[in-house]
Amino acid sequence: MKLKSFFFLLAFLLGVVWVVLLYIATEENGWKFYLTEGIISFCLIYLVYFYNKVIKPLNSIAGGMDLLRAQDFSSRLAPVGQQEADRIVQVFNRMMDQLKEERLRLREQNHFLDLLINVSPMGVVILTFDERIAMANKAALAFLGETSEKDILGKTMTLLSGDLAEELSRLTKDTTETIRLNDSHIYRCSRLSFVDHGFAHPFFLIESLTSEVMKAEKKAYEKVIRMIAHEVNNTVAGTTSALETIDDAMQAIEDTDDLREVIKVCIERSFNMSRFITNFADVVKIPEPQTEQVGLNARVEACKIFMENVCQNRNIKLHMELCEENPIVEIDTSLFEQVLINIIKNSAESIGEAGEITIRTTASPLMLEICDNGKGIRKEVESKLFTPFFSTKPNGQGIGLIFIREVLMKHGYSFSLRTYSDGITRFRIRF
Repeated sequence: MKLKSFFFLLAFLLGVVWVVLLYIATEENGWKFYLTEGIISFCLIYLVYFYNKVIKPLNSIAGGMDLLRAQDFSSRLAPVGQQEADRIVQVFNRMMDQLKEERLRLREQNHFLDLLINVSPMGVVILTFDERIAMANKAALAFLGETSEKDILGKTMTLLSGDLAEELSRLTKDTTETIRLNDSHIYRCSRLSFVDHGFAHPFFLIESLTSEVMKAEKKAYEKVIRMIAHEVNNTVAGTTSALETIDDAMQAIEDTDDLREVIKVCIERSFNMSRFITNFADVVKIPEPQTEQVGLNARVEACKIFMENVCQNRNIKLHMELCEENPIVEIDTSLFEQVLINIIKNSAESIGEAGEITIRTTASPLMLEICDNGKGIRKEVESKLFTPFFSTKPNGQGIGLIFIREVLMKHGYSFSLRTYSDGITRFRIRF
């Protein structure tokens, strides 16, 4: 632009000189004036030629540079009427066409990838180079227990409250782990990275394995339980019948009281074993819930008398903190009552003697919470609580929490069980 301005200024000055000399030449017909006038005319003609051959192509190239700087790939340069310059213009226009097509292709790919990530069942969380959340898709928000991406953008994983976020923050670079949480959910989590603008951006891939693992677990333990129950019940039935026959026959024989006492103990032990196996079989036979809409507070209060009986023998106080709204929930009444009783029973056993259990309901969020001040759950035990046949009790069968898990998952409700930093153990059911 400076060269163009200088050219026009020079042409203007030459034009002024040419006009002045022309005026003088009309007054004085000297040959010197006509010679000078001819030279200036030649200079003007040469400047026009110079503009067309040099300045105009340079202006066109400068305009192309402006288009590149502005990333305007839709505009094109017009030919300037000079062979060499027009070849440059053609190459430039071809380059602009390629850049435009490349930009469109990248935009389409990015748009497709954005759509794919958003609808993917696998959770994706992308971090900045300083470990702050830059993007999270819908699946990741659901896994992390968040409702909006805006609520977590710019935060680190350690600032999120969920258990999964806590586990993700512990993952090291380029590692994959299977994580089982205290709400029985299982995830395969990977921490990887990609390079963008010279910086490494970490990202997490979160895949839910809960349904697949639980289906496999259930299929396995159902088969084992059915086989064991069949063999044990048949054996116990035959053994008990034989022992009862022997006991009846020995009634007429003197001095057999001690032997008959041993036989009665064996019969009672056989019945206990049958009941033990039946408890496992009942877990397999949990029916599909027949749901109805009921008031949550009313259903909790209906179980109060029975729950108080569970607590009073252990000198445990039962507190009820029910919200005023009495929220409506859709549950199978009989199954849900059994779940509630099992949770209270576990809390009472955790306390042992002399403690407090609090049942709390809230409308926003719609939740039932059972709290106890028992001995609590160790961190290393939390992830194993809802696995089949696992129990922390010396004589536990490991089926109580499995029953609770199966019933609540059949209802489609989420839940969690953990001991918090204040020492209180909370079982939360979210409707």
